[in-house]
Amino acid sequence: MVLYPNRKVDTGNIKHYREFFTSGRVRRIYLDELGEAASLPIGIATAKLVIAADDIAIVQARQLIDRTKSEINSPSKQQQLLQFIETILVYKFPTISREEMEQMFSLSELKQTRFYQEAFQEGVEQGIEQGKVQGKLKAVPAMLAAGLTVEQVAQALDLNVEEVRQVAQSQP
Repeated sequence: MVLYPNRKVDTGNIKHYREFFTSGRVRRIYLDELGEAASLPIGIATAKLVIAADDIAIVQARQLIDRTKSEINSPSKQQQLLQFIETILVYKFPTISREEMEQMFSLSELKQTRFYQEAFQEGVEQGIEQGKVQGKLKAVPAMLAAGLTVEQVAQALDLNVEEVRQVAQSQP
């Protein structure tokens, strides 16, 4: 199956894949021709969310989240579908923060999604790394006062020379 948002996007060039299309093994599906999201199976309605206008997408996303919670009995499948909806929303609304998204779509499950977990872990790792760098930078003035050169301090703390110079210049 090949999904297109609409027929305008389909170039019709199947030269290299003609056999797949003529045999019926591959079909073209145009999302804008599938009908109303509420009447579609939940997976297809979720895929259709990709082409929805922003204001409609917000309403549809809320409906899909509610449908997912009520129609999908398997917690793992429910989680997968919520992650798919979330991924679509993240790309559709890149300027909305996680908190705004959670509030807008009533997604208390947001913290359980892979996207959130990965973003959280990345934030933790960045925080740890920044903490390490900050700790090293605090040691710079004492090391310079002890008579070490900027280059020696940089080497000892595994910092670049420019970082050490900036700390040295900012000291009174």
